[in-house]
Amino acid sequence: MQDQSREMHKIDAELFFVIDEKNNSIELTEKGLELISTSSEDSKFFVLPDVGSEIAALEKSKLPTDEKVKIKEELIRDFSIKSERVHTINQLLKAYTLFEIDVEYVIIDGKIKIVDEQTGRIMEGRRYSDGLHQAIEAKENVKVEAATQTYATVTLQNYFRMYSKLAGMTGTAETEAGELWDIYKLDVVVIPTNRPIARKDYEDLVFKTKREKYNAVIDEVGKCVAAGRPVLVGTTSVEISELLSRMLKLRGIKHNVLNAKMHQREAEIVQEAGQAGTVTIATNMAGRGTDIKLGVGVKEAGGLAIVGTERHESRRVDRQLRGRAGRQGDPGSSQFFASLEDDLMRLFGSERIAKLMDRMGITEGEVIQHSMITKSIERAQKKVEENNFGTRKRLIEYDDVMNSQREVVYKKRRHALFGERLAIDIANSIYDTCESIVNEYHELKDFDGFNIEVFRVLSIESPVNETSFLELKQQEVVEQLYQKADSHYNTKNEFIKTKSFPVVKDVYENQAASFENIVTPMSDGIKTLQVVVNLKRAYETKGRELVLGLEKGTALSMIDDAWKEHLREMDDLKQSVQNAVYEQKDPLLIYKFESFELFKRMMTEVNKEIVSFLMRANLPNEIQNSVQQARVQAPQRQQQTQTSRTEVGASNPEEQPKVKAQPVRVEQKIGRNDACPCGSGKKYKNCHGK
Repeated sequence: MQDQSREMHKIDAELFFVIDEKNNSIELTEKGLELISTSSEDSKFFVLPDVGSEIAALEKSKLPTDEKVKIKEELIRDFSIKSERVHTINQLLKAYTLFEIDVEYVIIDGKIKIVDEQTGRIMEGRRYSDGLHQAIEAKENVKVEAATQTYATVTLQNYFRMYSKLAGMTGTAETEAGELWDIYKLDVVVIPTNRPIARKDYEDLVFKTKREKYNAVIDEVGKCVAAGRPVLVGTTSVEISELLSRMLKLRGIKHNVLNAKMHQREAEIVQEAGQAGTVTIATNMAGRGTDIKLGVGVKEAGGLAIVGTERHESRRVDRQLRGRAGRQGDPGSSQFFASLEDDLMRLFGSERIAKLMDRMGITEGEVIQHSMITKSIERAQKKVEENNFGTRKRLIEYDDVMNSQREVVYKKRRHALFGERLAIDIANSIYDTCESIVNEYHELKDFDGFNIEVFRVLSIESPVNETSFLELKQQEVVEQLYQKADSHYNTKNEFIKTKSFPVVKDVYENQAASFENIVTPMSDGIKTLQVVVNLKRAYETKGRELVLGLEKGTALSMIDDAWKEHLREMDDLKQSVQNAVYEQKDPLLIYKFESFELFKRMMTEVNKEIVSFLMRANLPNEIQNSVQQARVQAPQRQQQTQTSRTEVGASNPEEQPKVKAQPVRVEQKIGRNDACPCGSGKKYKNCHGK
């Protein structure tokens, strides 16, 4: 250890990758990159190109502009593909070296299930992100599931902060008092126990190796059973609980095992855990929140004996295990066993203890028990807790940036969902879109580009001619464009109301008792949105409810798609800004700046998409032509966001007609493989049916 820093470079030179257990990370060395690159046909298969310098050289070259754009796009694409490859290799290495079966995860029914390291319980439905779960599935040779897409995300800290009042109660909050004050501004108040504690908490027994430690644990269990005491053995992982179970079987000691694989029997096993001579091996979840009732004669024998096989990273978990015994003044004891090979000691505390044991001349098989050693272990735990708190604090700082964006998007989404402020939001979106189009082309004096963009997004002709566009101020052009766009939007909505109301009226007056909702398709010529609205409200508002339904459906679907994509980009950004430390910059500051730019761009795009669809959305031509003749039959229910079928219909969730429900057909249904009616010559599925 003394020569470690002096000699380490010799070992490092031979390594293909470096494992950092403390920070739970992996890093490929130059030699490792070289190895995986030479094993593929392309020697630069895993080598990331220097995009910055190559783009700078490209800008200086005398190539035509369109050629430069093409090469630049190719460069960026190549970089993203290669960085994805290196990332995949990193995740695979992580899965093989840092994640162990029956410790971090278990395999149940051919699926990888994550085990919560604090509670030892299975985290159902949870998957590691960023491709790590797929890497573990590949390692264990089970079915590799598709990567999950995040629709919404929030840290627990920010989730709790949403409440106006916060309080909590736990037996082990004292060790985390600093964090609770830092994050939530909550004080920790210690309430005295109801009855004096009679439990004896012994100093830790420290061995040199794990083998000696486990043998000592089994001996201790044997002694307690012989004395007629129940024993609860606490372990930090499924693997160790199964190892101890095998050792107890060899000694012929009857016992129960409670771990992530058997959590269904938790209540039953805990119920028996206080009977004389009962041995229960449990991961850290054992019966928390339940009382282990002591059986006949157990109090006289000395109460429940707690045997800890390892010190956990967090002092809270150790205290929770101790707290299983000595409840309400009952007698009991707790004894922790540790070894220099335990992860906690190896990574954070063993150096000083190893020197101490050497000085004292401790040989293999001997045990050391001293308050100084116990304090040294607690210091190591404190160090880990501070480490973990630092990580959590950094996570909140990153999530605070996200939180402000989340509030803006959710507010916009709420308006779309309830529709109260939607008209104002859409008017603002139209104005912002007009402003962004004018800003983009006015400075460049590009009237042709402006004209095309106005027609593409707003479906109107430019309100100004070329001369006016060049002479007028930006703000004046924006005002004129907004007036025309707003007028066009209102006219189009009136047209929709006029065309659709006869059908609504017909259904309401003739079959109002049978149907609750009416389904109307709206299309911008490319995609179709099925708008579901309440039949009665549509009738009473003379079709206005249809327009509101269209606005709601459009806004919700566009916001959700954009936000989903934005979350993915923010994840990528969080990874990439970490490299800023090499430039001696704070990654968080770079993250704040870049994420604001990303968010601004996302909001502009969302406004543009919503406005673009709403400006063009109309009843499909076929419906407009034959809407008066449509024969209303009993239709089937439609979902609000289902796309591509052009039909008008109504639905009632309670009354199901005996005849098979059919929509109102207003055109012949086009088959997926039929020629597209637009005349492109392609199949419908590859053209407008896409």
